[in-house]
Amino acid sequence: MRIFLAGAAGAIGRRLLPLLVRAGHDVTGTTRSAASAREIERAGARAAILDVYDAPAVTAAVAAAQPEILIHQLTDLPRQFDEAKIAQSYPHNARIRTEGTRNLIAAAKAAGVRRLIVQSIAFAYAPGGEPHPETDPFNLADPVRAVTVRGTADMEQQVATCGIDAVLLRYGLLYGPGTWSPQGPARTPALHVDAAAQTALLAVTLGRPGIYNIADDDGAVSIAKAVAELGFDPHFRLT
Repeated sequence: MRIFLAGAAGAIGRRLLPLLVRAGHDVTGTTRSAASAREIERAGARAAILDVYDAPAVTAAVAAAQPEILIHQLTDLPRQFDEAKIAQSYPHNARIRTEGTRNLIAAAKAAGVRRLIVQSIAFAYAPGGEPHPETDPFNLADPVRAVTVRGTADMEQQVATCGIDAVLLRYGLLYGPGTWSPQGPARTPALHVDAAAQTALLAVTLGRPGIYNIADDDGAVSIAKAVAELGFDPHFRLT
């Protein structure tokens, strides 16, 4: 299939890109830098250097790729763990999820994309009632993560009402290569970055439109739906 991968150079995108190529998909991956573009091309995909806030450029890039599937893995977070930089990044990351998502959806609709696969979060539920099913509401009053949770809720609403079949993957807190927790999970719900990438690959052809918790089976969220409908395996690792 022809796939447009927004965020091909990110923590999940870097692990997902080779899986997509290996599965025989024709992939166009986006990045903001020429250096990352060369990495994308070395992985066997076409690269599109793109600012997601430039709506006409996003529309043109998606149109040129002619994708059947658009995968949204964009974030705007520092690569290294630095509490001050992470806190400063939250409004920028929320903007990706609101304005960036809006531009991607508009481009997808114009290009006739038939399925969206979108990165969301599984750590926005209110404490209590674990393991949380996907039907539990987000904690919009969270004083610590308010910007993140509200930006994500806005993104999910856009995706759910856009008129394109969409799979929302609510990822746990990432650990593993290229994440803030390379040695292992620090908090729950946790998720290895390779299992996150594998699930996006599975969602290309599997799963009904809707929301799926994607996390380790650590008691924080219920992953039964993802296991049953997507074949999600939290133990998957790249070899």
